[in-house]
Amino acid sequence: MTIIVWLVLSLIWGTTWIFIKTGLKDLPPLTFAAARFILAMAILYAVIRIQNIQFPRTKAEWKLILLTGILQFSVNYSSVFWSEQYISSGLAAVLQATITVFGLLLAWIFLPNERITKLKISAVFLGITGVAIIFAEQLQVNDFWAFAGCAAIVLGAYAAAQSSILVKAKGTSLHPAMLLFCQMLCGIPFIVIYALAVEGNPLKHNWSANAVLSVLYLSVFGTVLAFWFYYWLLGKIESTKAMMISLVTPLLAVVIGAVFLNEKLPPQTFFGGVLILASIGLIVFRKKRKLQLQEQN
Repeated sequence: MTIIVWLVLSLIWGTTWIFIKTGLKDLPPLTFAAARFILAMAILYAVIRIQNIQFPRTKAEWKLILLTGILQFSVNYSSVFWSEQYISSGLAAVLQATITVFGLLLAWIFLPNERITKLKISAVFLGITGVAIIFAEQLQVNDFWAFAGCAAIVLGAYAAAQSSILVKAKGTSLHPAMLLFCQMLCGIPFIVIYALAVEGNPLKHNWSANAVLSVLYLSVFGTVLAFWFYYWLLGKIESTKAMMISLVTPLLAVVIGAVFLNEKLPPQTFFGGVLILASIGLIVFRKKRKLQLQEQN
């Protein structure tokens, strides 16, 4: 079951790139992000009320939610949207893949049962190399603001990894829908305030059919379902395995973009893809095969 959820989650986050590109043709970035998360919160609130899911009652739970909400939504998403004004989406994808590096190190600190091994280090290195090869033509940093954008993406990758590790360490007992709703409640006010201050009245933007469809898809699938699956997955498998999704989503995004948007497929995609799939195989599928062999014996 965990493998199926991992694959479905990879596919969902791999397709979000198409809808982000589509929506950004008509909407400014942070207004777009704010609309996505506000709609997702409305959906989650309805689920919470229908299922009568209990909200957190302890200070420790709210501290965890506040911290992870700020890290995941305020810092991570804000840094991604801001930085892509100055750097290519390919370079952003490569730097976002450092989530796995931070996740590996942070798991060693916060999760004693998840050790750093040579296999994990090799797999992460293979995966990041594969992503870098695919986007090799987009890895230029030409000025100070491009460098600042790179730094912001890396900061966001750290924030996303730290949030996941803290949820894995202290929040797996919380219901995924409630956890996600409360995280966004704490994390998106900064995005909303910034969008209103910098991008202006949201009603004056071009809410085309494509823009609305993009917001709907990203809210329902890219946020509600994706994070629900992700938090469920964190409770079932090692955090490193869960965060390896960040390596395969750029590959899926490139392939899906070529199929559905007629985008140019980089000639080195096959070689980079092989390295990414090899890294995924080493970490995500290895233990399953080992357990199957033990059961047969």
